[in-house]
Amino acid sequence: MTLRIALWADAWSDDGVAFVVEAERLGVASVWSAEAWGYDALTPLAFLAARTTSVRLGTSIAQLGARTPALLAMSAMSMQALSGGRFVLGLGTSGPQVMEGWHGVQFDRPVQRTRETIEIVRAIAAGDRLEHDGRAYVLPLPGSVKRGIRSMAPAAAVPVYVASLGPANLRMTGELADGWIGTAFMPETAEVFLGPLREGAARAGRSLADLDLTVPVSLEFVDDAEEAARRHARGYAFTFGAMGSLESNFYKDAFSRQGFAEDAAEVQRLWLAGRRDEAADRVPVELGRRTNLLGPPAAVRERLRLYRDAGITTLKVGVPAGDLDHRVATLEQLLDLVDEVNREPAA
Repeated sequence: MTLRIALWADAWSDDGVAFVVEAERLGVASVWSAEAWGYDALTPLAFLAARTTSVRLGTSIAQLGARTPALLAMSAMSMQALSGGRFVLGLGTSGPQVMEGWHGVQFDRPVQRTRETIEIVRAIAAGDRLEHDGRAYVLPLPGSVKRGIRSMAPAAAVPVYVASLGPANLRMTGELADGWIGTAFMPETAEVFLGPLREGAARAGRSLADLDLTVPVSLEFVDDAEEAARRHARGYAFTFGAMGSLESNFYKDAFSRQGFAEDAAEVQRLWLAGRRDEAADRVPVELGRRTNLLGPPAAVRERLRLYRDAGITTLKVGVPAGDLDHRVATLEQLLDLVDEVNREPAA
């Protein structure tokens, strides 16, 4: 198993773009753009496509419901043409707050909607006439035109990755997707995610080796790993308290399935009661330690081994802010450690 390094895309500053260009030169596999309720995920990748030549460009994630499946396909095919085939369409359902509060789209049947979106995108990208009779989408609309439309653009291969956390969505990802976009992942409890992914892959007659398994981490080469872990752990107070509701918080549920149910519930309770500093203090430091690459080089190397041995193929790394030379040097140090780990036999 070979471990690859990816980065988060920064197209918003000259130094950010220069860092992506340098990262491509150093051999980083891909760069990924996020989408929440600020900038969209596709525009910065189009900008970076014009300034790079080989690095893959992925959305992590394009929000389902923000665009029709046909528009997602059109955008993905445009990106493939502009980038020379380097684009990866990363999809995710987001959550009720963003879908209903920001986009004004009902958040319902997320797994079924994801499945049908993948089917529609692939049909359009393959050049098929679009006719889909699903539970989430029926195309053409009943009572409208009788014949589906075929894309005017040439057929193009569009890899589709899915961001999934719950067991049903993970099984669907294993069955259909080209890659998994994971969050809340800790290699110590990898089977919480990889088990359902494996089940879904087996259902389609394939294995986990057929998927690119990607997870995000933050990187800090520091002597005081405990302080860094505590700092990163505190950030999960917002995740448990604000990224969802009392009744529905996908991240809280994911950590609960990994053995932190009592901690996550208490952090959420404190946050919702307005006691945000207490909520941040209550997050177990272990969450900061297990979801990132923190510490001196030897400690970072050991974490890299754990991710590789768990089966993760791509780490999306957040490199600390700083001047360009320092960031490039930090990335070079990480890539040297990854090369060392990849030369070792897997556990």
